[in-house]
Amino acid sequence: MTVSLEQLRRCHVAVDLGAARTRVYVKGAGLVVDEPSVAAVNTRTGALIAVGTFAERMTGRTPDYIRVVRPVSGGTVVDIEMAQRMLRHLLGEKLRRALRRKPRLRAAACTPHDADPLAQRATVETLVGLGARRVELVDTLIAAAVGCGLPVEQPTATMIMVCGAAATQVAVLSLGSIVTAERIPVGGEAIDHAIVQHLRHAHELMLPSQAVRPLQLALHGNGITAGGPASTLIHGRDVATGLARSVQVDTAAVRDAIFTPLTAVLDGIGKVLRDCPPDLVADLTDRGIMMVGGSALLPGLDQMLRDATGMPVAIAERPDVCAVLGLGAMLEGKSAPLVLNPLAG
Repeated sequence: MTVSLEQLRRCHVAVDLGAARTRVYVKGAGLVVDEPSVAAVNTRTGALIAVGTFAERMTGRTPDYIRVVRPVSGGTVVDIEMAQRMLRHLLGEKLRRALRRKPRLRAAACTPHDADPLAQRATVETLVGLGARRVELVDTLIAAAVGCGLPVEQPTATMIMVCGAAATQVAVLSLGSIVTAERIPVGGEAIDHAIVQHLRHAHELMLPSQAVRPLQLALHGNGITAGGPASTLIHGRDVATGLARSVQVDTAAVRDAIFTPLTAVLDGIGKVLRDCPPDLVADLTDRGIMMVGGSALLPGLDQMLRDATGMPVAIAERPDVCAVLGLGAMLEGKSAPLVLNPLAG
């Protein structure tokens, strides 16, 4: 763990700045913000027009002078000023006033595994700009494991897979630390992009950017499993004419398009298992893999992992908010460390 539990218990607020969604947990109040990490800006005046869900709905539907931006990419803050403005509006005036009353406001934030110092500094500066006097950074893998109730502090192997929008992180945990981990630059956005490109090349069809999620539209609940209807009706725009058009898409071909980026995830899981000590791998045979993150809800992904690894695979009860809830549990003191009594020698 990046910091001790004692340091985290002194924090007042926990923030999970994700590429897809921003979540804020306030000590004593629970999860207060769960909105898309999107902001709409008037380029003529520099004024912030909308943030969160409303700004996301504006994507692809704005005039030239309105720009929809994402200040967080791949779990890293790429525009500190815009991230601060977005967070300020998501929190609201009432909550900001309550936080400003704290004499020395402390904040905790999730950071991707192996985040470079520049990315960590960007996260710290974003929260310092909101009034935090001190910022503690916690690895997303540790926070997510605590949030879904895994026995992180025990001397047994725990494997967790965080399926994010921009990347997938896989790790084996034991005794409150990461034994071995791998970050694969393939997430929900890569899967959506694979489907969009398949429809463009195979059917010369362009999907609306935000009218419907390409993944949900194309799979229609069938996921990457072989069951369900053989074809799905897709509405979009013809690449050549620009007119609206509907086509029947073979779901088997869509599944094949999805498998291409997912093979990188399987390779990453294999690398983690190869680098893991044999005793811990033996534990994983019974415990299996716990999936968290918004992309973990992709229908059929858990079954694909079972078939590829031969291990049990489970999806957390609330996979999309596990990381921020884990940070919140540490803030509230609900996560107890393993106490080791020193031996008298």
